[in-house]
Amino acid sequence: MKIEAIIIAMLAAFLLPANAVADDDPDAIVSVSGQMTYVQQYHPAFRSPYRGANSLDPRSDGDETFALAVNVGLRLWNGAELIADPEVDQGFGLSNTVGVAGFPNGQAYRLGSSVPYFRLQRFYLRQFFGGDSPGTDNLVITAGKFAVTDMFDTNAYAHDPSNDFLNWAIIDSGAFDYAADAWGFTYGAAAEWTKDWWTLRAGFFDLSRFPNTTSLVRGFGQYEIVSEFEARHEILGQPGKVKLLGFVNRGNMGSYADAVALAAATNSIPDTALVRRPAFRPGVALNIEQQLNDSLGMFARLSWNDGSEEAFEFTEINQSLAAGLSLKGISWSRPDDTVGVAGVVNEISRSAQAYFAAGGMGILIGDGGLRYGTENILETYYKAALIRHVAITFNYQFIANPAYNRDRGPVSIFGLRLHAEF
Repeated sequence: MKIEAIIIAMLAAFLLPANAVADDDPDAIVSVSGQMTYVQQYHPAFRSPYRGANSLDPRSDGDETFALAVNVGLRLWNGAELIADPEVDQGFGLSNTVGVAGFPNGQAYRLGSSVPYFRLQRFYLRQFFGGDSPGTDNLVITAGKFAVTDMFDTNAYAHDPSNDFLNWAIIDSGAFDYAADAWGFTYGAAAEWTKDWWTLRAGFFDLSRFPNTTSLVRGFGQYEIVSEFEARHEILGQPGKVKLLGFVNRGNMGSYADAVALAAATNSIPDTALVRRPAFRPGVALNIEQQLNDSLGMFARLSWNDGSEEAFEFTEINQSLAAGLSLKGISWSRPDDTVGVAGVVNEISRSAQAYFAAGGMGILIGDGGLRYGTENILETYYKAALIRHVAITFNYQFIANPAYNRDRGPVSIFGLRLHAEF
């Protein structure tokens, strides 16, 4: 554990000026808040008759990630605010964030580092029309640098890897190939129109220059268009939401079938980078959250994308079904504790199966061969409040057929998360 970094985070909570922390004051000119999240994960050795460049290491292995973020908001004029989110990160996902399509650590970026580094992950302007806070009848325009999933595909029970589930395919729709650089952020603009029982969102965002890399293509060169309709309702007096999302990515993409055909003609290993050309890649996602009582809530996500083209930003998932439950500890006198359990089934297309079976590599997966099976994941966690704004979480994930490969695994992953807010 990076003790020095955790101590710095705790000290920051006490050193911030008391009058600067003003998130609860709607009239404040400046608001400052922050959070620290440390995740340690470990898996024992598992069965692996062979492995490739993007395989999860079959030996007993452990890795950690650390993030310290400060959110600064500045009220500019009536209804307008400027948000900046500087962040210090360190650490690696297991096997340097490869080997599982539904990767087990939502705090892990595609790029790891053994030393802490600084990035300005968010910097955007938000303007409210007809009301100055989210959730009221209004129109909100957001433009700048942020994560697509800050606004789209959100869910009250499974969307925050610093507080609830950790698996990528549970906290987000697995087949939602949302625009992002290797850290999960991008430049773009979005509009959000809210009425009494519904909200309509739409956005335009930059894609990476090449799949899941650090450089973004600005403007109309490579882009994503995404929209989402949210309907709010009550069932037996309990609130819930249903969201339907659609997206299309436009960029230089490689067809799995073209890559396999070229490899067969040249007696080589297929590589989508050799057959990239301008193409569209559409997808849809259904996202449900429903409170069952004051303690218990459920969620479900169903998503699909065009599996003929290579994954561009998120991960190699063409179809995904996830569902789970979240229970607060009210009945055992621990109202700030939460226990969660969820499962997800991920699939890839037939053309993707042929590509990886022939030895092709993707963003996160590529064992050099493939005996296909659906990637099945079970995750459960218990989050225990220690003191105010500090919690520790014990996490367990069971992964059958990691990277869709019946020849490898299953894998058990044990996790510990420490989270503090200030």
